[in-house]
Amino acid sequence: MKKDIHVVGAVIIDNGRILCAKRGMEKSLPGLWEFPGGKIEQGETPQESLRREIQEEMHCEVEIGEQVEHTSYEYDFGIVHLQTYYCKLTKGTPVLTEHTEIKWLAAHELPSLDWAPADIPAIEKLAATFVN
Repeated sequence: MKKDIHVVGAVIIDNGRILCAKRGMEKSLPGLWEFPGGKIEQGETPQESLRREIQEEMHCEVEIGEQVEHTSYEYDFGIVHLQTYYCKLTKGTPVLTEHTEIKWLAAHELPSLDWAPADIPAIEKLAATFVN
């Protein structure tokens, strides 16, 4: 039986562009793009986890809005349950600590990147929602 892994991702929108983050080569799913975030710790709500993860990973603060998507995807290492939320920067500018690269893209440009499979349903929804 595969392990269930509950994670959150931030769809950070600033000036009409969405933050995309490239996973490090030493991580699982090396070099793939994702929405920044991480594992939900015991006793945390998804929103609390997302706030903490963005502070730790990107050294900035976000206001969390509505949920974008909830996806389950089975990888070799487990089943990832990803909840993505619209977010707005409230303090600071994202910096690279765990990712190798970040890009700000318009919604219609998102499909041009090589995304982690669990993120793809959110990408498709965003690309369809924000017609440019």
